[in-house]
Amino acid sequence: MSTDMTYEEYVKKVKQGIVTEGGNCPVTPLLVMLSGKWKSQIIYEMCIQEPIRFGELKKNIDGITNTMLTNSLRELEKDGLVLRVQFNEIPPHVEYSLTEKGKALLPVFYEMTKWGFKYIP
Repeated sequence: MSTDMTYEEYVKKVKQGIVTEGGNCPVTPLLVMLSGKWKSQIIYEMCIQEPIRFGELKKNIDGITNTMLTNSLRELEKDGLVLRVQFNEIPPHVEYSLTEKGKALLPVFYEMTKWGFKYIP
């Protein structure tokens, strides 16, 4: 499927049954990548402040545990959405930021935000 098709072309293709090589909906891989309670919130925090350190993320995301934050950041990094930079100083620290691939999701989040404000009270 071409990434430069119009919305109308997309709707026509969907009605014809476009699928990925895996045989599923073309949105499924992204939804799997962003699955979980915390990943969208982590990306949101990185939109507000970039780069951001682990402790700042932990403080800004109410209810997340160290383990869940670590696991979510590792998965986002593995998927190429988040960049992790380690500074070997005293004391050592790590900073996280969105990659270009991660930043490319911002228009998607924008459209989802508009939908949410329209349909979710």
